[in-house]
Amino acid sequence: MSVTDILLKKNIISKTDIQEIRKAMNSGSSLDQALIAVGVKPEDVVAARGEFLHIPVRSLAEASVPFEALDFIPEESALHYKFAPVGLKDGTLEVGIVDPDNMEARDALNFLAAKKNIPYKIFLITSDDFDKVVDMYKGLTGEVTKALSELETELSVETDSVKKDNTPQAGGESHSDKAAGKDNALIVEDAPVVKIVATVVRYAVEGEASDVHIEHMRDKVRVRFRVDGVLNTSLVLPPQVHSAVVARIKVLSNMRLDEKRKPQDGRFSARIDGRRVDFRVSTFPAYYGEKVEMRILDQAKGVRKLDELGLSKRNLEMLKTAIDKPYGMVLITGPTGSGKSTTLYSILNEMDRESYNILSLEDPVEYQIEGVSQSQVRPEIGYDFSSGLRTTLRQDPDIIMVGEIRDKETAQLAVQAALTGHLVFSTLHTNDAAGIVPRLIDMGVDPYLIPPTLILGVAQRLVGIAVPEACETIAIDGSIKAIIDHQFSDLPAEYKKDVPFSDTVYRIHPTPSSPRGTRGRIAVMEMFMMDKDIEDAILKNPTGGEINRIARSKGMLTMKEDALIKAFEKKIPIEEVNKL
Repeated sequence: MSVTDILLKKNIISKTDIQEIRKAMNSGSSLDQALIAVGVKPEDVVAARGEFLHIPVRSLAEASVPFEALDFIPEESALHYKFAPVGLKDGTLEVGIVDPDNMEARDALNFLAAKKNIPYKIFLITSDDFDKVVDMYKGLTGEVTKALSELETELSVETDSVKKDNTPQAGGESHSDKAAGKDNALIVEDAPVVKIVATVVRYAVEGEASDVHIEHMRDKVRVRFRVDGVLNTSLVLPPQVHSAVVARIKVLSNMRLDEKRKPQDGRFSARIDGRRVDFRVSTFPAYYGEKVEMRILDQAKGVRKLDELGLSKRNLEMLKTAIDKPYGMVLITGPTGSGKSTTLYSILNEMDRESYNILSLEDPVEYQIEGVSQSQVRPEIGYDFSSGLRTTLRQDPDIIMVGEIRDKETAQLAVQAALTGHLVFSTLHTNDAAGIVPRLIDMGVDPYLIPPTLILGVAQRLVGIAVPEACETIAIDGSIKAIIDHQFSDLPAEYKKDVPFSDTVYRIHPTPSSPRGTRGRIAVMEMFMMDKDIEDAILKNPTGGEINRIARSKGMLTMKEDALIKAFEKKIPIEEVNKL
């Protein structure tokens, strides 16, 4: 059975296509080129060839190639013979090859494996995946690989130097402690380590990562980037460079180099591609060595406008109405990483910063907003949200932002500030918008103080934005339709008529360039405004369920329904709705 027979059997090509394929091959095209010309996907071609040749197929859609694997095959050999390392498992080198019939390539692979004294296993890969690996040689891992080889050379020279210095001299004594101390200083400041850290930082920013995680895993150092809320391993380093890399980051962040038993916090700034980028750094003493987390705060991206957050028309109008009030409290709730700070910054950016005195208490200050006095709280010296809030009230404020209401004292002070003529914005940790009221009561706020202060309660999450070319349109029927009907069943008809229902939605259909089917994130929200009915409920039966029932009767859409509407509008794939 040939490759075309396999594709014919799977209904990927037709008998008419075979005639076109033969014409193309007679004109000088290869079989692969002819198949792709009639519309066969490259991955289907490779799968059929793998089945025909009995060679397993490897896709690199979501995988990254570890540093150690790239070191076994030089870039020049990979480019010439069209094979490249794709993994290293149980002491066996996994090699992806584009043309397994190329005997010259097979001979070269045998030679390299014998030279490196390592067994190997062949996998079929597409030309696109081969190009990805070649880019890794030139990109992040390539630059770091070069720096690592330089570092290994320097460490080798320094080690030899230390041995010579430690040789007992006639009439003298060994000074190994001094030599070792000098050696450590050299490791921290040497150029290869500086280059490793600079390269990791630059690629994280260019890849639009929000965080970088560097962690010692006993036999390797894993570097992961968080992109669109998802962590992916971007680089694997040898364990011997861990202490030098951590030390370099500590130097940049003004942390203590000799303190490895306690967590530390710091920050630094760098100019990347001509713009300033801030990094908030945290260390964590783990079993095999300190873990480093760097939050990337790209000032060039700036603060988004409210109109750019993805709010529905109804929710945007409610939010703008709330922030136009002269006093009161707007509370935003959601778990860590749900975009609460982004929403708060967008709100502050909408305010008249010339006519009003605006102060904010933050932990930490992530973005600077012109015209706003932003203060970093430091609980370790007794300057927390509650003490900071007392100070702001002596600064003649009109508008106050409190990064988070964490305790009874802060909650009571925020309510008092709202009662005495200030507009207060802050965040809480609850599961939904209705849970804000019972949470405040649990924190010691008297129920009768909530109605005159709370203007708007908001809950939000983040979902992935659809990449159209990595999604397919499907009809809403069967189980999907049943779920949607059930979700909106208790929404009053007068509000349901405004929901833009659709007969189709996007479903993720991954492509090599977008394996997740999404890129970037957008907020989904639910919110309610204080009114007489909710006020009565707070005074009589202040439960989340009762408040949710009243808000629902007035047309409140849940976060899941907000996500469904975005799915109807094909802004997000339907899979993102299921994450809520």
